[in-house]
Amino acid sequence: MPFSTHFPARLLPASLLLGLALTGCQSKPAATETAATTAPTAAADTTEAISAASISKYLQAVSSDEMLGRKPFTAGEQRSTQYLADEFKRLGLQPGPNGTYFQPVPLVEITGTPSVTLQIKGKGQPLSLQYKTDFVAFTQREQAQVSVTNSELVFAGYGVVAPEYGWDDYAGLDVKGKTVVVLVNDPGNAGQDSTLFKGRAMTYYGRWTYKYEEAARHGAAGLLIVHDTQPAAYPWSVVLSGATSPKLRAQTPNKGADKCALEGWLTLDAAKKLFQAAGLSYDQLYAAANTRGFRPRPLGGLTLTAGIQNKLRRQTSRNVLAVLPGTTRPDEYILYSAHWDHFGVGKAIAGDSIYNGAVDDGTGLAALLSIAEAFQKAKEKPQRSIVFLAVTGEEQGLLGSAYYAQHPPFPLNKTVADLNMDMLWPYGPMKDLTVIGYGQSELEDYARAAAQEQNRYLLPDQTPETGMFYRSDHFSFAHVGVPSLYASGGFESRTGSKATIAQQRQNYTATMYHKPADQFDPSWDLSGIAQDAQIYFRVGQRLASETTFPQWRAGSEFKGARDKSMGGK
Repeated sequence: MPFSTHFPARLLPASLLLGLALTGCQSKPAATETAATTAPTAAADTTEAISAASISKYLQAVSSDEMLGRKPFTAGEQRSTQYLADEFKRLGLQPGPNGTYFQPVPLVEITGTPSVTLQIKGKGQPLSLQYKTDFVAFTQREQAQVSVTNSELVFAGYGVVAPEYGWDDYAGLDVKGKTVVVLVNDPGNAGQDSTLFKGRAMTYYGRWTYKYEEAARHGAAGLLIVHDTQPAAYPWSVVLSGATSPKLRAQTPNKGADKCALEGWLTLDAAKKLFQAAGLSYDQLYAAANTRGFRPRPLGGLTLTAGIQNKLRRQTSRNVLAVLPGTTRPDEYILYSAHWDHFGVGKAIAGDSIYNGAVDDGTGLAALLSIAEAFQKAKEKPQRSIVFLAVTGEEQGLLGSAYYAQHPPFPLNKTVADLNMDMLWPYGPMKDLTVIGYGQSELEDYARAAAQEQNRYLLPDQTPETGMFYRSDHFSFAHVGVPSLYASGGFESRTGSKATIAQQRQNYTATMYHKPADQFDPSWDLSGIAQDAQIYFRVGQRLASETTFPQWRAGSEFKGARDKSMGGK
């Protein structure tokens, strides 16, 4: 799935999703990219290995009831990861550097119970904010109990430090030991000034994960994000469901000591009460935070007291990876990724309790295996090494891909690109290839050339304001500088109308997404997924035959990380 279920920000109400889809579908392709009306063609040496039949074979296997919903820490993990390893071995792919097809990923499950109120003291009458109604709170610290006591409250705008945009919401303010209150999203996306940041398209600075990281870097004891439905693009109920369930986190040597003790969200109404108690106007400070030159400020001498009781469970999950060594440059790597995890066995709906995850992300796994098979069957073997990676913990916050990026079995400055597949649509052949995060890197040029082989056109992300680029596993690699591609067809069908495709996607979101109903359907037309996989194969083939590395475009927030890592190449 293209975002973490820990606050799944892309999960819009069905009616809104349909409206966005229809609006996006009506967008015209760029002038240089026209949609052909003829049937697409596939390169001969991929037709047999990457076909609707091969996608169907693998998809039925990974999304079967026998896999028990592929949840980490369960028998479903053991079965699904062993199946993937067995398939990689059957295809003749080599294991990873440790001699196995598995990369251990140490995780900790934290089940937190916050105090029932946030106690606010200072001017006037004390203010008590109620758990779930006014706030949610959690922690990444691996401790039985965490607390903040009389922590001074400060307002830091969007909580963003972005030198490339000349923006620093922490300028001149010491927040060590304090609790920071920030706005959701980023100034360009949430505000009204389209010249700020990337305008309507969300940047990484708008992600809630970034805000917690930045507050921790400044030594804050806590960070609370103000939830506002319109800029967030999801209701409070989504925040509530994500915050009140057990969370998987990566185990760290310091047991999360470098994280804020308290992380959480405030409702908009609660935030307004808080600002009023500080003798300040929320609306005025919101307007100020959306202008250049904003400076953070204390919230009227108010302090916060709260605590969280935690139950901890530590266990090791695993990524699955395999390698096809390159013929002439085996020490340079092209990475294909998809996540294997889903939600396991849970609450029964219509008598079914297995959350099979066929579309999310059985389709990505099926494409991954089909592409691996195509590389093995291709007459011309790749000059660079190809790594096939199925990661754990995507549904819990991109945990497996983040672990790989922080503990790479293969050097990141020798990793040419990550080609990620997540939630491919089983609705037949498409005219479009929609690129999430369009404008980020030169990989779009590779995708465009491969799409043209099928008489398809590139379509930019149709809802850039939702920040989908930051919500699937490719982001973990982008975050450390590796150029990443995440694309699929899904808006303009060759056989039906745009409205029909939009309706099918809306129906999936409303009735199947993260439910037991997301299971294999023999009536699905998987030829479109096969064509997407063929495009990915062609992109990898081209990258493998080159001696250069694709680059981030000027202005990408990931270019600096790549430049730094490649400095010692």
